[in-house]
Amino acid sequence: MLPRTWPLLIVVVLFASAAHVGDSFAQTTPGVPERGQLLENPPPQLGFYSPSDLISHITDGTVSRWLLRWTFSPRCSVVVYQLRYGTVGGQGEPTTASAALMVPAGSDAACVSPRPIVLYAHGKRNLTFFNMADLSGSNYEGLIVALALAGDGYIVVAPNYAGYDTSTLGYHPFMNADQQAADMMDALAAARVALPSTSVADNQKLFITGYSEGGYVAMATHRALEAAGIPVTASAPMSGPYALVAFSDAMFMGQVGRGAVEEILMLGSSYQHAYGNIDSSGVAMFEAKYASAATLLPGMIGTGTLVAEGLIPASAVFSSTPPLPELAWMTPAAAPGKLASVFAQGFGTDNLITNDYRLSYLQDAFSAPDGGYPNTTTGLPPDAPANLLRQALKQNDLRNWAPVAPTLLCAGDEDPVVFYLNTQLMQGYWAVTAPESPVTVLDIDAPPSHDGPYKHLRKKFAETKSLMRWIEGRSAVVEDYHDVLVPAFCLQASKSFFDGF
Repeated sequence: MLPRTWPLLIVVVLFASAAHVGDSFAQTTPGVPERGQLLENPPPQLGFYSPSDLISHITDGTVSRWLLRWTFSPRCSVVVYQLRYGTVGGQGEPTTASAALMVPAGSDAACVSPRPIVLYAHGKRNLTFFNMADLSGSNYEGLIVALALAGDGYIVVAPNYAGYDTSTLGYHPFMNADQQAADMMDALAAARVALPSTSVADNQKLFITGYSEGGYVAMATHRALEAAGIPVTASAPMSGPYALVAFSDAMFMGQVGRGAVEEILMLGSSYQHAYGNIDSSGVAMFEAKYASAATLLPGMIGTGTLVAEGLIPASAVFSSTPPLPELAWMTPAAAPGKLASVFAQGFGTDNLITNDYRLSYLQDAFSAPDGGYPNTTTGLPPDAPANLLRQALKQNDLRNWAPVAPTLLCAGDEDPVVFYLNTQLMQGYWAVTAPESPVTVLDIDAPPSHDGPYKHLRKKFAETKSLMRWIEGRSAVVEDYHDVLVPAFCLQASKSFFDGF
């Protein structure tokens, strides 16, 4: 793992050098790209999309996406380029990554250069060939970013992350705060070198946002940029698992969210690559049949196929038999009641994590409790966790800083994937440790009758959610809540927040 100061100092040098160097930065090792080095200049153009093109692409035949197409009103066409650049992996090893560069085009005043940059971090992806620059119908996140941001006059730099698309890294450093922040900053440095070839200039305003995993990455990037002395105009992390120890403790205490099988496998792989000790505790984390499952994600095969072939469980993270009888009340958790049915799906007989490992984790959580979950005390991560996974989570927990630039946190309080607890814990932590920090919190699912910012968006969210429930039922709302509904409206809230600067 890189010391935190090393990548930040290098990025400062890269940013300074980018203004004076043409196609690339000087290389110190032949054949090894430098951090932030643009590998193709000019970058290849992958597409040109008019506002009507973007709107027509947003629907894939699902009710939720069909409903959402009416909430966007882009003013600009969007030109999409593919960037390739040098960065580092989870151990600081040199590698490459790629990113989408979306630039607005058109005669509307909002589309005319120079424009502000938004550095965007995407959510968790299970397939390594994912590419934010490919705005096909399956790339919903890329489309709504193009609609809400690039289509309204923002230059968007959206990394695919190391381990995806054309990256030469053989794994993805999932929830590795230092690496992912460095990756984002390297993509930004490369994009600033590429912009002259697109005939678009930036106006030196820098915004940061991202969703789910990307919400976490956006916050880590904001922290890293400010630590490096690089100005951030404003940021808007969305629905991220910022309080990693608390989020994981909640899962082990029975609050298992949708997609938790993939998350724990990717965490195990990421932290094993970074620290080399996650599987050396003497207690097997995974059941024998899934001993090598952490090597499968992200990969070239979808999770549905992996489940069908018996390579990963469908949803059961833990056994439905508690490790001890007195832990039955959290096997699964029953509160909050609105998510109890989701928690129950995380338990079964075909489970991923052994009962012995779950017990050892819980014993550590009881002896070295998190300050924010299950009870709010200090609001901080645990002082000295002994469990190796909790140690890695603490190292990457974001409850250790406060923003200087204005920050919006947006999420929905019924999220079945990344619990609203994460937003509440960051809000509470900052309220105590840095009450002067300019932080705004938006629960997009709060009743629209309540006063507060973005009331019109909360009203639209409530109407869309209600209509979808009426057409397809509550289960469809739960299924699309995190991946479709919340990102569309939180992204529009983020754009509105950025417009104020």
